[in-house]
Amino acid sequence: MFGNNKNNGLTQDAVMKALGTVQEPELHNDLVSLNMIRDLTISGGDVGFTIVLTTPACPLRAQMEQESIAAVKAIGGVSTVNVRFTADVRQDHRIIGKLNIPVKNIVAVASGKGGVGKSTVSTNLAVSLALDGAKVGVLDADIYGPNIPMMFGLSGQPRIEREKMTPFERYGVEVISMGFLMPEGEAVVWRGPMLHKAIQQLFTDVNWGELDYLIVDLPPGTGDAQLSLAQSVPLTGGIIVTGPQAVSVSDALRGARAFERLEVPILGVVENMSGEIFGSGGGADAAKRLHVDFLARIPLDSQVRVGGDSGEPIVILAPESETAKAFRDFSRVVAAKISVQNILPEPKLKIV
Repeated sequence: MFGNNKNNGLTQDAVMKALGTVQEPELHNDLVSLNMIRDLTISGGDVGFTIVLTTPACPLRAQMEQESIAAVKAIGGVSTVNVRFTADVRQDHRIIGKLNIPVKNIVAVASGKGGVGKSTVSTNLAVSLALDGAKVGVLDADIYGPNIPMMFGLSGQPRIEREKMTPFERYGVEVISMGFLMPEGEAVVWRGPMLHKAIQQLFTDVNWGELDYLIVDLPPGTGDAQLSLAQSVPLTGGIIVTGPQAVSVSDALRGARAFERLEVPILGVVENMSGEIFGSGGGADAAKRLHVDFLARIPLDSQVRVGGDSGEPIVILAPESETAKAFRDFSRVVAAKISVQNILPEPKLKIV
């Protein structure tokens, strides 16, 4: 219940006024104006409230907690401040009414060429978001070389219920892949209408749960699969994966141009396998030329290969490693960018 101690001025209005000075760093507005304060209670000198984050993977949660406590403690008569957190992920408004699946945001992970670790990035992004408490799925749209089943250590065929496939679940992530439906080692040569239908069915003929984020692992390049995906579903945004080398950056720029033509917002660029062997800096250069954010530099780490082969993503296999921490930070940056984009308009892409 709310206290109303006139001697020390500790009232509901005083607390809300104090919290109105605390900014949400990504959205550049205060917590009260953004309606992020809930369940405010005052008992004697004890104050408690809940901050409703726009994503459970909020990278600046600790900062908001510290600033909120400091603001409330500045009120006379406060002895303790208990800050609780919950999250309500904002939905991409373009998905509403256009896609009959319970998904709030769809993120495509792409690369201009193979061999840069796109599936590794997709897998660790999804698992990292799930570890932070988000509801996540992965759709393996790499029809030609589906690697997601191996990355998650999954095999077999999905169960059919009410004429729809039930996704596998591992590490808190729902997973579906054409790899579950094809004989092992069989090559797929679909193009055009057949490919388009297959990608559509991976969305609509699956019993997806209520997901905050559906991560779509695209095949490398800029061909029919990318076009079919953009025509099938509204994409919240795309992530471009590149290696550090100049040739990889050149291919990444071509992938970005494909997103531009398809009117898919680019969330940013991630440089994978950065380090002594391949060098570094290519991802930042690509991001600069695209006028988008450089999201992360993921170090080259032999444990990534070990985990990928054994079905244990690096964030599970070696959570304290530098690479795992880089993936966790990367996922929080992506989640924050999606929250901002769902509130603020995304600037148009300009490639130079």
